[in-house]
Amino acid sequence: MRFSRSLTLAVATLALATSFTSARADDSAKDWSTIRVGTEGAYPPFNFLTAGGELTGFDIDIAKALCTNMKVECTFVTQDWDGIIPALQNNNYDAIIASMSITPERQQQIDFSNKYYQTPPAIAVPKDSDITATTAEALAGKAIGAQASTTHSQAAEVLFPDSDVKVYPTSEEYKLDIGNGRLDAVMDDVVVLSQWVESADGACCKILGTLPANPEIYGVGAGIGLRKGDAKLKKMFDDAIVAIRADGTYKTIQDKYFKFDVYGE
Repeated sequence: MRFSRSLTLAVATLALATSFTSARADDSAKDWSTIRVGTEGAYPPFNFLTAGGELTGFDIDIAKALCTNMKVECTFVTQDWDGIIPALQNNNYDAIIASMSITPERQQQIDFSNKYYQTPPAIAVPKDSDITATTAEALAGKAIGAQASTTHSQAAEVLFPDSDVKVYPTSEEYKLDIGNGRLDAVMDDVVVLSQWVESADGACCKILGTLPANPEIYGVGAGIGLRKGDAKLKKMFDDAIVAIRADGTYKTIQDKYFKFDVYGE
């Protein structure tokens, strides 16, 4: 989860986001019969494009289920992760469903639904690595890759101050670099890394271990990002999350991608 796939934005991006404060102040009169959903499309298994260009993944299936429950039509827009909040504020879409962690920093810029999943971060290393623990001491002097503008890259900087934290635009790029021997370790959501190391593309590597999801960094789970003031839309999503968990839809989608409960406590 970023977050799963999540976010300490660069100063320039924060400034850009702040410039988009002209978003709707109150959506009580809005007819939410159509909702535009923004996502990244580059964060498997949560949201990604198939070889045929089809947008799919856990986030996408959850979004479709929520829209069906709310009896609304939803369309999807793909957006690079670094610009995903500014694009929401600029009215390019109405909601972000992209494994975005609910953090205090982001809550200063946008609102969130209640969480729809929560999984811990993890470290992966090459199979022949001599690194034996996920501690700052064990990773001191090592090059650690993480996706830029995510809670994982932020956590890596905090947890591993003596490591060389390298950031990448997408998770796919750090995976290539560790596979090519340019990194000693990578940090991301345990689901993302587990599914990767179990695939042919991730045959280079193994899970070293998980890390505590510090709430000051990781927040309280992944939620749906919304513009400030869209309280009506927030309630619609909150109610729909409860509904799809109660009627079994959530579990059906979860079981398609994972062998364990990703909702958390």
